[in-house]
Amino acid sequence: MYSRVLLLIFLTLLNVPLRAQQSASFLQSIKTVQVIVNGVWDAPPVMAMGGGNTVQISFDDLQHDYVRYTYRISHCDADWQKSDIFEGDYMDGLNGVNRLENYTQSMNTETEYNHYTLTLPNKDVRLLISGNYLVEFFEDGDEEPVAQACFSLLEPRVGIDVTVSGNTDIDTRKNHQQLSFKLNFPNYGVVNPEEEFKPVVIQNRRWDTHVSGIKPTYIRTNQFEYSFNRKLIFTAGNEYRRFEIIDRRVPMMNVDRIYRERGDYHAQLYPDKPRKNYLYDQDQDGRYLIRNEYDAEIDTESEYIHTHFTLVSPRLPGGEVYLNGNLTDNSYDAYYQMEYNDVARQYEITLPLKQGSYNYQYLVVDEDGIGHTELTEGDFYQTENEYHVYIYHRAFGERYDRLVGFQKCTPSN
Repeated sequence: MYSRVLLLIFLTLLNVPLRAQQSASFLQSIKTVQVIVNGVWDAPPVMAMGGGNTVQISFDDLQHDYVRYTYRISHCDADWQKSDIFEGDYMDGLNGVNRLENYTQSMNTETEYNHYTLTLPNKDVRLLISGNYLVEFFEDGDEEPVAQACFSLLEPRVGIDVTVSGNTDIDTRKNHQQLSFKLNFPNYGVVNPEEEFKPVVIQNRRWDTHVSGIKPTYIRTNQFEYSFNRKLIFTAGNEYRRFEIIDRRVPMMNVDRIYRERGDYHAQLYPDKPRKNYLYDQDQDGRYLIRNEYDAEIDTESEYIHTHFTLVSPRLPGGEVYLNGNLTDNSYDAYYQMEYNDVARQYEITLPLKQGSYNYQYLVVDEDGIGHTELTEGDFYQTENEYHVYIYHRAFGERYDRLVGFQKCTPSN
């Protein structure tokens, strides 16, 4: 408990915000928060209602000693603010008192941890309505969460046709991508669709650049078209960088060396530099996959390796440099800010990461909390970004947003 209090104080000093729209940990001892739908590791965190679908939430606690955790489920609106409805409106079961009963201790690892898993729905909880869901985890008796997980429940009522092009209203085949989509609802009785539908568009699961509050360009019977809208123009970025720390002894993709120090494993990645050109790679748009050299018992027998990142560059203007990707929960907490080494003239950061295959990028984050790729990764229209289009619906008089449509798309260059 004493160490946990110190960690809470540390994060308070860092002014770490609670981000309702992103899965995240709020203690340094909580690592690798994952949300996996129907066992598909790279699927979006969106689950269709019914049909035996499940979402599995997991995390590791590096305190190793067993901690009794409870979880609380909240329904959220399209902006990930908690909905103004009763718990009985969105779930069956008691809330905030159910314990995380499924946990396993790590085995054959230098870093000891407990692996906790929650599957929804379960014998204690059944979700009743579509929309966004926030699951917060608490140490039994505490009021501040130690971690949270986010996913959405879909009732497919509308069709979405999406295209992404490098030909934009800003430039042609240069630095941006423009998204257009059609919303089709021929069999869905909506009284005032222009006011009731709420589209949200996200690039590579990054909430800082999300788009909402857009209105249709063309209105037809049972169809809205969203095109030639400057709000739907995104900087293109570059393909994510990749590395693998699958083997504890053998350096693999983009790893210069693996070594032991004071009983811990370390991986030194090859130094990176800002990119000046587009570099095609079969990346996973920022995701990571937990794996180990044996491909067995990956949840509990994968080691934590202190992974060293360096970006060789003069100091960059416009903000602070952050490591970014799912490995940082796509957040700009101070914990993921890189430090500048004036002697070596490079940015540096070290993170304990579980064995696996990872995507990452470097961003310059401005004072408004927006991450930019221009100076670190470059912006190139060819980049195969992944876009998610969410369509929410709130009818007149209703107190919550349903999720009635979802589609993912990559550019068609």
